Amino acid sequence: MAIGVEPAALSEADLMRELGRLYITRMDTLRHGSDHALAEHTRRTAELEAEYIRRHPGREIHPERLRSGARARTLSS
Repeated sequence: MAIGVEPAALSEADLMRELGRLYITRMDTLRHGSDHALAEHTRRTAELEAEYIRRHPGREIHPERLRSGARARTLSS
């Protein structure tokens, strides 16, 4: 059973707020939530992240977040 508003129905502000809240609560859910709570948290996070990517396919990708950027950081260290 899905819980929560369908991600596509959320406004941009609501989507960002929901994602932010999930990121804040992730560690607590991981450490102290039931298996079901963790599975639901993971499911909802995936739904909302997929919606964000759908809305922002051309989002800015920071060069250091790419594999080549990680290699450059390692080589310069």
